[in-house]
Amino acid sequence: MFAYIVKRLISGVLVVTLVSMAIFLLFWYGPSSPAQPICDRETSNRCSAEKLERYERTLGYNNPVYEEYGKYVSGVFVGRTLTIASNEYRCDAPCLGLSYRTKQPVKEELVDRMPATFSVAIGGAFLYLLFGIPIGVAAARRRGSVSDKALVSSFLFISSIPYYLFALLTWLYLTITFQVPLFSDTGYFSPIADGPWKWFSGMFLAWVALGIFGCTQYTRFTRGAMVEALSEDYIRTAKAKGLPTRTIVYKHGLRAALVPVVTIFGIDFGTLLAGTIFTERIFEIQGIGYWSLQAVQGKDLPVVQATALFSAVVLIISNLLVDIVYSVLDPRVRLS
Repeated sequence: MFAYIVKRLISGVLVVTLVSMAIFLLFWYGPSSPAQPICDRETSNRCSAEKLERYERTLGYNNPVYEEYGKYVSGVFVGRTLTIASNEYRCDAPCLGLSYRTKQPVKEELVDRMPATFSVAIGGAFLYLLFGIPIGVAAARRRGSVSDKALVSSFLFISSIPYYLFALLTWLYLTITFQVPLFSDTGYFSPIADGPWKWFSGMFLAWVALGIFGCTQYTRFTRGAMVEALSEDYIRTAKAKGLPTRTIVYKHGLRAALVPVVTIFGIDFGTLLAGTIFTERIFEIQGIGYWSLQAVQGKDLPVVQATALFSAVVLIISNLLVDIVYSVLDPRVRLS
């Protein structure tokens, strides 16, 4: 297993390198100058050709692309000094650049927003599993019954609604229309500075929206996998031996059914950690997803590049963890 993990980590480094190169080239050879956004911002939208040329020169956009990419990579390991107009800024390793909007190191802003995104991801993912798996198991045990059909139909209806609309309606009705006290002040609050209750109440509505919407697909996945598992020969053998129903369902059937669910969950959780843009935007949570959306809108290229790299790293790690857990749940799978 160790050799497998090392090989996957090496391939992950290659993927991250290719992603960084692709993003760098997209910005470099884009339809407009990469220095145009910061020139417009610094000159109050009065960026002349001379001023644009000065910003391009200080930012290095008139140098060969391989030279600037080499500086970017070296900055990740040893840091670098960046010049914007006539001002110099020191960016310590790992240097991901300076935000064109705030002039702050992108690394520091990324770290500051990680707790908010991690809070959203962990709470939402917990509710995925807390409701999705038990309801899916219950539906599979009552396959074909009225309750099974009602659950499948209602969850199919919920999942057919676009998530951004579902989250927006959840916020409008529970916060604005009915003014539920628990949901009155949404957003991320530090559990240390503002207290655990303030943090919980600020995140709870986002968790509810993510949990309800996400558990619908996990209910369907779990139900389908359980129906298939409970029809296997070893389940019939266990029934013939007289094992208790709970043992058959939860010890033998559920373990086999969890294998495809874990695969999907690993990818979903990695996507949540990479940034839940709609959730953070609607519920005013200053996380990585909302930050990346602001960067795209403001053409803050270093931030866009940093969030894309962060997403790639998170997804690679989550896929590696999924493979390891997969081998634990299914003894037939061996990592090599």
